[in-house]
Amino acid sequence: MSASAIVMMLVAIAIVWGGLLTAILLLRRHPDDPRDIQPGHPHV
Repeated sequence: MSASAIVMMLVAIAIVWGGLLTAILLLRRHPDDPRDIQPGHPHV
């Protein structure tokens, strides 16, 4: 693999894992509570 391919792979991995980490931290700070869902809401 060339150096540019390795750099792009590392950038892609960082974006994916960074997004996962951000989602986990966000859900830990503001957990989804099923009681917050209104009856008849289309996304139940």
